[in-house]
Amino acid sequence: MLRLTLFLFALLMVACQAKETKATQPNVVIIFLDDSGYGDFTPFGKTGLETPGVAQLAAEGCAYQNFYVPQAICSASRAALMTGCYPGRTRVFSAHPPKARGLDTIYPTMGEIFKAAGYSTAVFGKWHLGDQEDTRPHNRGFDESAGLMYSNDMWKHHPENPEYWGQFPIQYWENGQVTIEDVGHAEQAQLTKWYTEKAVDFIERKKEQPFLLYVPHSMPHVPLYVSEAFEGKSGQGLYADVLLELDWSVQRINQALKDNGLEKNTILIFTSDNGPWIAYGNQAGMTPFREAKATSFDGGIRSACIIKYPPAIEAGSRSDRSFFSIDLLPSLAALTGVPLPDQPLDGADVWPLITGQADAPAPQDYYAFSTGNEFQGVISGDGEWKLHLPHAYRTLVEDGADGMPGKYEQRQIDTALFNLRKDPFETSNLLREEPAVAHRLLEYAAEHRAKFYKEK
Repeated sequence: MLRLTLFLFALLMVACQAKETKATQPNVVIIFLDDSGYGDFTPFGKTGLETPGVAQLAAEGCAYQNFYVPQAICSASRAALMTGCYPGRTRVFSAHPPKARGLDTIYPTMGEIFKAAGYSTAVFGKWHLGDQEDTRPHNRGFDESAGLMYSNDMWKHHPENPEYWGQFPIQYWENGQVTIEDVGHAEQAQLTKWYTEKAVDFIERKKEQPFLLYVPHSMPHVPLYVSEAFEGKSGQGLYADVLLELDWSVQRINQALKDNGLEKNTILIFTSDNGPWIAYGNQAGMTPFREAKATSFDGGIRSACIIKYPPAIEAGSRSDRSFFSIDLLPSLAALTGVPLPDQPLDGADVWPLITGQADAPAPQDYYAFSTGNEFQGVISGDGEWKLHLPHAYRTLVEDGADGMPGKYEQRQIDTALFNLRKDPFETSNLLREEPAVAHRLLEYAAEHRAKFYKEK
């Protein structure tokens, strides 16, 4: 009898320890905006628009001033975040149209990786990583999902090519089923609200177990819509109204974590897939940097980023250390103890850098950036130097307004070297003045091209 009692006690202790370990494993929440400008929210810009939700998040976490994505276009940026891989590896370039297969299933998503480790997983928002049955979120590791399969402008009301996009009604999906066959103006106005409500509900239902929650908002990508509660609220136009609703979403999710006792055990990340789509003028975001979305200048690939994790990240801090979105998956996996797949990743564990350790080394020798399927250059691992290879890029020559895009023209940049610490706006080419730096980065560029762009 004594042996049986001791055996049962031992089993109980093991069960309690397992439950405690599971309960204390950090949650992960990622809020991923679409086409938000670097300067749209406090504390990254001074637009005259109060965004208290994001400002509060920054006051409770760290604002990272030099956070980058490897490509400033929707699908490519999302694939990089979800896989920790460069576009050159996954071959996910640009923005995939409706019915595209998207990210190949040989590349595990963050959802699949965390789900395999026992996490509950959910995505509420714009997916844009595949619009085939095997590449939609409910088959890519997310227990719960709701939202659009691609960008909200890929519809019959497209301002430039409505005949083509009109072939593909925007469907609203929930957990693998279409619940709205043809999203219209009224439904677009509810997207931010719906995604937020589902996120908060998920937090409340899953508070007793570790979870991964991914909230890739459709806004502020055009066409812009807000719910009735935020219509005209800013007094500064539709784009500002959209930002206020997104700011409310950030505040609601942050507060839900607090209300459910999860604040200290959750890594909360806020950022954007790329810079603003400036062709839309008064319906586009702001960036102080050169050019914007769909270019590899910092106006395109540098995004505002805030990370909150009270046990390890100093509240109200700022960081000028550089890292890329491909680093988030391996960093989160290292912190949470989630095993990574046995296949190559391009990101690195930068958790020491994220937490502000003064002696944290540069995580990589270099980072690569691209536009579409064209590799366009590298940034040194410490973020100081940026090398552009010769490439064409688009620049805005005529502003758009009120939902109609402006006009671009193509220009060319030759091999160029910029010191981002002294010249973050990429104005002074130091290629001749810094031959040793240029040579080192050209070698990294040749290495990257040979590895990922062999056909070129």
